[in-house]
Amino acid sequence: MNPTDTPQAGADVHAELAAGVESWRSKVHDLARDIHANPELSFEEVRASAGIAALLREGGFTVEAGTSGLPTAFTATAGSGELTVALCVEYDALPKIGHACGHNLIAGASVAAALALAPLADKLGITLKAIGTPAEEHGGGKSLMLEAGAFDGVGLSLMVHPVQDGVTYNPAGTSAQAVGRYRATFTGKASHAAAAPHLGVNAADAAVLSQVAVGLLRQQIPGDHRVAMYVAEAGHATNIIPELAVVEFECRAFTLPEYEALLVRVRRCFEGAALATGTTLEIESTEPLYEPLLQDDDLAANWIAAMNVLGKDTSPAAGMSGGSTDMGNISQAIPSLHPWLSIPGADVGIHSHAFAALADTPAAYDVMFEAAKALAWSTADAATNPSQRSRFIEAAYTRPTKESRA
Repeated sequence: MNPTDTPQAGADVHAELAAGVESWRSKVHDLARDIHANPELSFEEVRASAGIAALLREGGFTVEAGTSGLPTAFTATAGSGELTVALCVEYDALPKIGHACGHNLIAGASVAAALALAPLADKLGITLKAIGTPAEEHGGGKSLMLEAGAFDGVGLSLMVHPVQDGVTYNPAGTSAQAVGRYRATFTGKASHAAAAPHLGVNAADAAVLSQVAVGLLRQQIPGDHRVAMYVAEAGHATNIIPELAVVEFECRAFTLPEYEALLVRVRRCFEGAALATGTTLEIESTEPLYEPLLQDDDLAANWIAAMNVLGKDTSPAAGMSGGSTDMGNISQAIPSLHPWLSIPGADVGIHSHAFAALADTPAAYDVMFEAAKALAWSTADAATNPSQRSRFIEAAYTRPTKESRA
């Protein structure tokens, strides 16, 4: 669909939603700043989750805490229309570098959009859910919540993600990689490193060999594949042959078949290291698999139309984007939108100390509120466009049964 052909909810509804975002600006700004100033890791976002839930209650939402058995998850609901819309709210931070992925801005944009939409939910014929999804960075909160039923009945889902300056606001054709994370444990035999080294089996050597093997493998994998790893444990004293070594690693690719093929090759690097050193090897998954991200064409067109009104660059994107998100799991099951939010002046990459600082600037909060308006407008347009509305109602998510999986 051409963005210019996208029917809109109407200028009056758009104006009311924009005014609604502005009416909550001060409180949402304070909330986003507080989240940034008090970073909390995956599944530990107690302060952020409580603060967001409190503000949504103030805005008329009914809030269920601890959704899907996750203490820092929540579901806030307003309206009772036939079409169920989910705005995903992220708020976890990164170890040591805080909100270097700008989740304070993700939370602020979704919350502001939800607060603006709530008074119009029944008019738009929607049941609006702001779903607090912990542990995006590590832990796959959305995947766990999807499997547990938090997204049952949802017909479309939206959120935004901040990135560096210069990235187009056009999400069409963009994606994110599948990622799987694993722990490889090598077990050897301890011995005195001076008196009897020949009696030991050095697990640290296996960790080194696995790193070398993966490093050499990188020449032979496609340029858009990624393998990352670090040694979490490899000995504790120089006079003891290390009997245990632990390597954390991840694999990424843009399609599941490519990801699975890459994982096989990487596993062989670890297996070869174990064979060469005489250690035993155990590889276990540490997190749910993050699936590739799918951008819904209709929702992308609605977003592009909103960004054009706001004067943003909506030139076509180059295509695939790096990184991964558990929103990919939602997008594989439910029509979804996960557009990129370019922060003016942010000339550094995400997941850095510098980007963490830039996520707490006036420019960042200004685009956060623009994104909130665009999320609200895109939702309203989807709800009032007859063909989109019908499609999204029909797409309401139902978890697969054991029979359907078989």
